[in-house]
Amino acid sequence: MKFCDKRLKILAIILILIIVALISRLVYLQIYQGAYFGKLADGNRIRLVSTSAPRGIIYDRNDVPLVNNRPAFTVELLPSLEPVSPEVVDRLAKLLNLNAEDINNKIANHSGFDPVTIKVDVTPEIISVIEEQQDLYPGVFIDTKPVRNYIYKTEGVHVLGYVSEISDGELEDKKKNGDDSYKLGDIIGKFGLEKYYDTYLRGTPGGEQVEVDVTGRPVQRLGMKEPIAGNNLRLTIDYHLQDAAERAMDEVLGQIGAQAAAAVVLNPQTGEVLAMVSRPNFDPNLFALGISTKDWNVINNNPHYPLDNKAVTGEYPPGSTFKIITGTAALMEKVVTPDELIFDSGQHWIIPKTNADGEALGYINFVQALAHSDNVYFYEMGNRLGIDRLAKWARLFGIGEKTGIDLSYEASGNVACPEYKRKVFDEEWYLAETFDASIGQGFTLATPLQMAVVMSEAATGGKKYKPYLVRDIFDSNGNVIKHFDPVLVRDLNIDPAIAQLVQQGLHEVSTIGTAASMFRDFPVPIAGKTGTAENSQGREHGWFVAYGPFDNPNIAVAVIVENAGYGATSAVPIGHKILTAAFGLDKPQDQQQQANANGNAPAQQ
Repeated sequence: MKFCDKRLKILAIILILIIVALISRLVYLQIYQGAYFGKLADGNRIRLVSTSAPRGIIYDRNDVPLVNNRPAFTVELLPSLEPVSPEVVDRLAKLLNLNAEDINNKIANHSGFDPVTIKVDVTPEIISVIEEQQDLYPGVFIDTKPVRNYIYKTEGVHVLGYVSEISDGELEDKKKNGDDSYKLGDIIGKFGLEKYYDTYLRGTPGGEQVEVDVTGRPVQRLGMKEPIAGNNLRLTIDYHLQDAAERAMDEVLGQIGAQAAAAVVLNPQTGEVLAMVSRPNFDPNLFALGISTKDWNVINNNPHYPLDNKAVTGEYPPGSTFKIITGTAALMEKVVTPDELIFDSGQHWIIPKTNADGEALGYINFVQALAHSDNVYFYEMGNRLGIDRLAKWARLFGIGEKTGIDLSYEASGNVACPEYKRKVFDEEWYLAETFDASIGQGFTLATPLQMAVVMSEAATGGKKYKPYLVRDIFDSNGNVIKHFDPVLVRDLNIDPAIAQLVQQGLHEVSTIGTAASMFRDFPVPIAGKTGTAENSQGREHGWFVAYGPFDNPNIAVAVIVENAGYGATSAVPIGHKILTAAFGLDKPQDQQQQANANGNAPAQQ
């Protein structure tokens, strides 16, 4: 009996100890660890879902919206505690007309609690099916996201650019550069201003707390942090002029059967880019929702490369437009006087290089040679200058260096010189190559933007301004975050008398020279230069550069048309239409008079 009592006492003590331990543990968990486990429970019950921020709006210089956002219904899958069943994936694939494997890949590559975006911009009918049959689509819900909207579709695409979902490689590059603000599924700028100013445009994502059940299906929204919209851009671009340049390009290319071209319009006194066009083009809206294989193949397989902005990436021999540089160099280096007469027999007397079509102009001076684009005269200028001095002046004018415009992928062009030939071909330099360089052929390469800058320098007597596209970055309340002023890169310190001689020769191009047939009766006096660049791959490229009004220029334009022959018949008609619009000559008479009274072209208002 005593033995049994002893056993009972031991069991009672053990039970008491167990109960005390359980109570102690319960007190510890509820009081000391209650907050921690509460968070864990909420973590299983509550999901933090990020909300996309609308990108900033892009306006032209007169506050005409060019790019904005539109709301789009999006089908998303909220990560659950269990893997998504194959049945749900198959239903979604059939409903959304997608490949089930693509949906599975998105789920497999996803991490964290943010929803997986399955399809953007779905129809109301799809929304109704998902909302009415929630039991068949556990974890699937509908959200509204801002989608980039390029209002005028293809117009200005090479300036504005486009957006698309960040790639794995881009995300990795961002992280390597110390930027952890990006994640898979983010929409980023891929091209143009969208890419260059992405950090300003993208905004700050918001978020919401969503309560889910054990299957991961959303039950209710618990809270919301509103996203902060991205900052807006006010460009230097004038939409009226951009639209006119786009239409001019398409009209003339259609008439002459050409496919590829580019044009740049600048204010030579500030460097502001007023219009920029490249052909062929594409609709950036195709990328905003994820471009289809069919649409991508159309763009990617085009032999004229629609994704290239030829205004800044295209490198071409500048042809006779380079004679602006050769002529300025010859006068400044005093190897010729303005009144010296040089005899043009149709070919040069040292090396038998000829004029176009075998033309012979007899005795001509500098202004006459520039107006009529005489090759023999400028061969002799190259002969007298020598390649080193010619290359020096090409670099002073900006050939062979990037302009610094606020766009990615700008090309540098190339300056013809012995060092280049030795480096690339391991060969000696010959006088014939100096002759070629003096008229913008051979190894010399320039972009349309560089030649627009060269023409601007001619217009201003040697002042080179950095071209730029954005005037202001401002927030949704209108507060200017960053303002951009004109930047004078350098002054070539050209003798004013020599600058005037060059300007006179360029003016006579439009009155008695190679562009006179189209500009002789033009209401606004202009200066211009045509060019025809030899092309080893086919027909010549046509050039035209110009500025005006002649006495107080605020417009400079450069146009190139690939594989189109003489610049006078391919590029000049496009330039004529652009200048017509730039000076308001395409508007009613009363608006033209108002523009003239203000002393400015409409593009500057």
